[in-house]
Amino acid sequence: MPSTRRPVLAVAAIASVLALTATACDSDDKTDARPTASAEQQGTGDIKLPDNLNDKLKNLGIDLDQWKNGAWNKWDKDDWLREAGDFINPIIKGLWKPDRMRDAQEPDKPVDDSDIADDQGVTDPDPEPVSAKEVASPYSSHVPYAGKVFFDGPEGSMVCSATVVKDPAHPGKSNLVWTAGHCVHAGKGGGWYKNLMFVPSYNDAGKSQAELQNATKEELAPKGVWWADWAQTSSQWIDNGAAVGGKGAPYDFAVMHVKPEVSGGKSLEETVGGALPVDFNAPAVKSIDEITATGYPAAPPFDGQKMNQCADQPGRLSLDAKQPTMYRIGCTMTAGSSGGGWVADGANGKPALVSNTSIGPTNATWLAGPHLGPEAKGVYSSVSKKFANQ
Repeated sequence: MPSTRRPVLAVAAIASVLALTATACDSDDKTDARPTASAEQQGTGDIKLPDNLNDKLKNLGIDLDQWKNGAWNKWDKDDWLREAGDFINPIIKGLWKPDRMRDAQEPDKPVDDSDIADDQGVTDPDPEPVSAKEVASPYSSHVPYAGKVFFDGPEGSMVCSATVVKDPAHPGKSNLVWTAGHCVHAGKGGGWYKNLMFVPSYNDAGKSQAELQNATKEELAPKGVWWADWAQTSSQWIDNGAAVGGKGAPYDFAVMHVKPEVSGGKSLEETVGGALPVDFNAPAVKSIDEITATGYPAAPPFDGQKMNQCADQPGRLSLDAKQPTMYRIGCTMTAGSSGGGWVADGANGKPALVSNTSIGPTNATWLAGPHLGPEAKGVYSSVSKKFANQ
């Protein structure tokens, strides 16, 4: 779930459910590729665009100078929907100041039972709640690939969680980040969120809200601020995703390609010291002994400033007979943890990303995440291929 309000290209259960965060993207391999434009950005704050995009942006009515001077904050519904097919996210250097990051919120909108009625008869009993535990600080020493996603939507600044993942096109030098679809794109009837960026190891020292009142940007973002220059999610999320409830949740995943606000030469993976492989062939739930979910829960009793984890053996959650079954674990993390990575041991015995947080109930006793199949692999492969020669 995101934090402040809810934020793609072709990119609950049983009780009230909460969507935990999102973004949009384009893709291939069984997903529709919908986005068509992406700003080339530099750490200086200057913006360079491929020649063929200048006219495209003008046709969309987007003046980048005006955008950087505050036009991004105008949320005319018709314009937002018209621009939904084009991911445009120029760097606005200095926009995400410490107080803006610290105060970003999570959405809190429950749904009723009717959204999860058709469970195919395969939903397992509700898991016992597992209390979330704060990761030992510094976070970068224990979960170096985890961080927070920040973005702006019509209702304000929001947050989600995310994971640095490996890029097959750039071994050891990945700039790919995995999160939830709802952290990048609003889903059905909506558009792309704005000013989308990733902060690895946010608040690395694990300071309290009170201790962060006068925190510097370096304290909150010790590994830098990384802006998305492309994002992609499933066509199913774009067509069916909803700000609340489980609609679109089995396809609620997204991949971002990022670059630093201040250029430094190193990739994201090199900067944080690691990235996770993605397992698109994870076994059935009964074959997985334990999944660990990581995130920055922001709704009470949490405040979004600290990295937390839950570990549990997954069960099954079915929201729709026509859609894939999801993983579900006991966990007390709240909104803001959306998009955070779910990690299990792969076939080689090493950790791999197998899902991400998508939804949870209003009483915060469990979380559910999508099974990553061919649609997810299509999104991932599409983003990797797009930047393979860069």
